[in-house]
Formats: sequence, structure tokens, C-alpha cells
Amino acid sequence: MTNKLCSLTEAIAQFVHDGDTIYAAGFTHLIPFAAGHEIIRQGRKNLTLARATPDLIYDQMVAAGCADKIIFSYIGNPGVGSLRIVRAEIEAGRLAWEEYSHFSMISRLQAGAAGLPFMPMNPTAAGDLERVNPNYRRVKDPYTGREVVTVPPLTPDVAIVHVQRADVYGNAHIWGIIGEQKEAAFAAQHVILTAEEIVDEAVIRSDPNRTVIPDFVVDAVCPVPYCAHPSYTQGYYDRDNAFYLEWDKISESPAETQRWLEEWVFGVRDRAEYWHKLGEEVHRRLSVRPRLSHPVNYGDY
Repeated sequence: MTNKLCSLTEAIAQFVHDGDTIYAAGFTHLIPFAAGHEIIRQGRKNLTLARATPDLIYDQMVAAGCADKIIFSYIGNPGVGSLRIVRAEIEAGRLAWEEYSHFSMISRLQAGAAGLPFMPMNPTAAGDLERVNPNYRRVKDPYTGREVVTVPPLTPDVAIVHVQRADVYGNAHIWGIIGEQKEAAFAAQHVILTAEEIVDEAVIRSDPNRTVIPDFVVDAVCPVPYCAHPSYTQGYYDRDNAFYLEWDKISESPAETQRWLEEWVFGVRDRAEYWHKLGEEVHRRLSVRPRLSHPVNYGDY
């Protein structure tokens, strides 16, 4: 096994390139916002952003001019309303898009992870999606003769996965709400792992049922405490519901959106500065708890 520890800045510089397809994993939980902000800071362009439930991370990346296409299943500010920026760019014809159901999006990742040419599914109530998305196809089941719906594999250039803790090799624990992290990691060409803590290999081995991501699919391991804010990391900090409401107001105005990006993305060096800038009131409100294990010393990353 190889020590893959590096800074998030180094990982994005090495593995994320203009024109890539990026999959930022996590379902309401463990969304790697810090990685999205670092991609913005490094000025990546012409990206295809793929994700089930894009959340605010892709609204911010589209606002920063990083993307020319988005692939998604359900799109919105969870519990609030539309992703205003993504919706406006799609409606203006400036952002290409592909829409899927949740199940078909995950089926695409499963096909990519397994190296299959397509994934069959039972017909569902998503008939409208079939009519507008030519990637949905129907084939005959060779065993029963009935029709099944198929979708093609999704194989991102880079998957970014945030986890509670990982060792330096890339073996990672996830608990709480599990999304599509495993499928995205196995489907992608490269995997950037961000972690709340870097722990000794013995900690990972002590609880193998939580090891959702294995080292052999991981390219970079980045210690990034508070990476998921304003989403949450189970056992570390809560979801910042107030920010989701705030973003709905900010994103009404292109000028206010750019002002926010200048202050909170370009105006900070890294996630540590971002978290410090949020201030003690936010830290207390999100009930930041003591670490759950004993992290190793990972230096100046």
C-alpha cells in the first residue's frame, strides 16, 4: 500500500483538469463543498458536473463559470426550492443538461463500477424522462421476452468522496446516511478522498463494516476538517440549515452571488480559513463535537 496523503490543493491540481467529468458524491450528508471551492479557486473550466441531488455545491460551481454541462437526478436547494443559478443557466441555454431518476442515476454508476455496457431496470413511472433523454433505451429481456429499460454507464474522470475518517492509504470509514459514494468511487477513473480525520490503519481495521471505500480505488487522501459545511458530517457537526435559506436569497442576485464567491471562496486560502471565518457562533450552533478517535499527525496539510 502507498501513502497517498496530500493537500486538497495538490489533489485538485493533479487530478482535476478542464473538460473533465466530476462526480462530487454524498446524499444530503458528507457533501465535499471544500473540494468544489478549491476547483473554483483553481479556475477549472468546461467541466461536466454529475451528481444525484446537485445541492448548493454545483450552484456555486456553475455561478463561478466552472461548468458547461450538468448530469443530475433531482435538482434543488433541499427543503428550500430551486437551485436558482443552475435553473437560470439551463433556461437560458448556456448550460447543457441530462436528467435521470435517482434509481437510473445510481444504475449508471453501478454499470460504470462493474464495467458493464449498460444497466437494465424495470420500467418505472419515469416515462417523461424517457421521452426527453435519449440515453434511456428499451431492450428485450432474452429470458422472458419482456421489455426492460436500460441506461449507459457513468464513468467520471474524478470522483470526490468525503468521509469521516481514513488512513493514509485511502481505506475509509463512512457511517450515517450512505449515498452513492461507493458506486461513484468504483466507477471513476480517479478518486480524491477528503476526510475529517486521518487515523492509524489499526483504527480502520478495528471496524471493517464501516470501511466503505478501500485503498485500491483511491488516488489522493486529503485531511480536510469541516469539508462538508454547509451540509453535515455525522458525529462531527450538524447541517447548517440557516445557510441553505441564506443561499436562496444570495442566489437571487448575480451581483450578490459573485460577492459571496469573492469573500468565501477566493477570499480564503483553504478550508481552515473558511471555518475560522464562520466564527464561534456558527461553530456552537452546529454543535461541533470532540473528535471520535485519535487522529495521527498529518503535518501542514
